[in-house]
Amino acid sequence: MTIGLGSGSTASYAIGKLGERVREGLKIKAVASSRKSEELALALSIPVFDPSHIDGIDLAIDGADEVDKQGNLIKGGGGSLLREKIIACASKRFHVVIDSSKRVDQLGKFPLAVEVLPFGAALTLKHLMDIPCSPALRQENGKNMVTDNGNFIADCRFAVINDPAWLDVKLKMIPGVVETGLFPAKMVTSIFTGYENGDVSEVFINP
Repeated sequence: MTIGLGSGSTASYAIGKLGERVREGLKIKAVASSRKSEELALALSIPVFDPSHIDGIDLAIDGADEVDKQGNLIKGGGGSLLREKIIACASKRFHVVIDSSKRVDQLGKFPLAVEVLPFGAALTLKHLMDIPCSPALRQENGKNMVTDNGNFIADCRFAVINDPAWLDVKLKMIPGVVETGLFPAKMVTSIFTGYENGDVSEVFINP
């Protein structure tokens, strides 16, 4: 079985549990969506492969920054949205793990990450403002944050996102935009939600 490993704090817990299962004898291959996830997986003796060297992905596990009632997601808080979306789209099943605070009626409170090319980034931000939204290049140690792909992240603030699918297409029509952190519900198999009392619920979006 080939498993896609997500990024961020929630995904790291899943990677940790997979590491335990591997030590118990579970035989899997993994594809990681970020260098940090790859390093963690390798440290736990999970075999990680280059996506170019596998035939397909059976399932992927990842977190989300926001999830609406229809199962649409905002991801990208960790800056790995492009690789996360490539893995999610290539997976037969995509399972999302969140805590209850990530559930919202409509997306938009959490800034939407948009990966942009460094070349002409200021011009790309001007086009993003026309959507309209308020974009700002994400900073890290006083400099523009650089993704694993060598690009920048523009954090775009919207009052509310009424039509995630339309917005995803609209944003990607802007020259310089590489990918967005909008993951449409059609990509999601199920969503696991954890609650403070320890309960966990699973909602199937596309069984």
